Amino acid sequence: MIDINIATKRLHLHEGLRLKPYYCIRGKQTIGIGHNLDANPITEEEAKVLGDWHHGITTEGAYYLLRRDINRTIKECRDNIKFFDSLDDERQYALVDMAFNLGIKGLLKFKNMLGYMSQCQYQKASKECLNSNYTKQTGKRAQRIAQLIKTGQWQI
Repeated sequence: MIDINIATKRLHLHEGLRLKPYYCIRGKQTIGIGHNLDANPITEEEAKVLGDWHHGITTEGAYYLLRRDINRTIKECRDNIKFFDSLDDERQYALVDMAFNLGIKGLLKFKNMLGYMSQCQYQKASKECLNSNYTKQTGKRAQRIAQLIKTGQWQI
């Protein structure tokens, strides 16, 4: 089971923190720690916690959204990747990080990588991760995730 506190720290490292709405490199309106407002608009429940988020949120508000995003992304991975629960925590985290960044539909396009992971062929899966536009677009993040897939050990 993925430790939400560890996932929070890692995603903060990868996404950064911006307390006012901005547009990411893909043109998606975003806030906090990578919360995609276009794909996941602020709900009434979230608005009660965040207040007038259009003008910015607090750091606590950013972490609140991130924890909700992580839980949603874990569920999406479980629902769409049959072998997800058979993976160790670190490799589960690797897929959650990719799904957080690319969306679940984007992650599911990595058919060869996921196929190798389902067969515990992690070195081949790691190579497939690196052989992608994802690596060109995210650089060190993708390298870190590919290494995590390969070894099952987090390294900064």
